[in-house]
Amino acid sequence: MLLTEKQKDAMGEVINIAFARTASSLSQISGHRVLLDAPEVEVLAIDEVLAVLGNFVKEEVVSVHQIFSGPVSGDALLMLNYEGAVTLTDLLCEYHAPSQKLDASAREALTEVGNILLNACLGVFGNLLHVQVSFSMPRLHLENLDKLLRSITIGTEELRYAVVVSTAFRIKEGSVSGYLAIVLGVSSLDRLLRAIENWEQSQLR
Repeated sequence: MLLTEKQKDAMGEVINIAFARTASSLSQISGHRVLLDAPEVEVLAIDEVLAVLGNFVKEEVVSVHQIFSGPVSGDALLMLNYEGAVTLTDLLCEYHAPSQKLDASAREALTEVGNILLNACLGVFGNLLHVQVSFSMPRLHLENLDKLLRSITIGTEELRYAVVVSTAFRIKEGSVSGYLAIVLGVSSLDRLLRAIENWEQSQLR
């Protein structure tokens, strides 16, 4: 599904607001200045996501997954490759001894990062777009990307799309690339796009 340039710019602007809030929260928690690169937004059919992210995630993907419901419902995920997940934990948590593995404390820290980012995005939908959503507790998963995507689409016959947002966390001298994916059915995606368009028009008045 192709977005118009206007829709893509508006979607990017809304998500950028959420990213700024996330960066501020992570800076306060970590004690270091955290920046998130301006988002690049695409909308893909769910079966296209594997091809697009396949080069980024060669093996297992580390994801923080949150289900949300309301007028707009679906799944929100922060996705990192394994190396990036380890690096992000090391950069954010000085108390955490550098490691090549995601131990219990690293998993807890990553879940909190995902929780902050996903809640910021879903919260922006509610606050700016007047689209109220409720969401589940975030869960961290480590699994094959194909298996992860299939688990999201099981039990639904509605065609699914993913708003895929690429960015990078920048902390101290390090940078970690990642993806945010908001997986929606056709009707929820349509409602979200209309809400974003209404919000953008309200900014011009």
